[in-house]
Formats: sequence, C-alpha cells, structure tokens
Amino acid sequence: MAAKGWVKIDETLCKGCELCVAYCPAGVLTLNTERLTPHGYHPAALGKEGCTGCNVCAVVCPEAAITVYREAKARPRAAAVS
Repeated sequence: MAAKGWVKIDETLCKGCELCVAYCPAGVLTLNTERLTPHGYHPAALGKEGCTGCNVCAVVCPEAAITVYREAKARPRAAAVS
C-alpha cells in the first residue's frame, strides 16, 4: 500500500516557478491557472490524488512555500500477555 500525503502551498510565497511540478515523482502537482497569488503568479497546487508525501517538492522550492504532510502508518498493537 503506497503512502499517502498532501501539500500546503503558501500562496503569499509561491512564485509559480514550476520546479515542484517538474520534480514531483508522482506527477500530482500543477499550476493553478484559475488563481493568482497576491504578487500576480499562478500558484502551485495539488492537481490530483496520488501524493506520497515524499517531500521532494518542498526541498526544491526556492521560496520554501511548500509544507508536506504524510499520513502516519498505524502501529501494530502488542499482543496481550495473560
């Protein structure tokens, strides 16, 4: 089962450079051409499902506009001792 993640883009920092889009291994990031940031750029956005939370987008973002979240895996319960 693949890991699940999601990203939060700070639109006040994003300059629409598309580095995150180009380097996303899952290919789920895109530029949102229907929105503009306060500085007049089209911001990056999660365009479809499939984000694994790998953090590559946040690492390549020159503006540190991306925060990545990854779903925690459930830990197996310890067996009850009798």
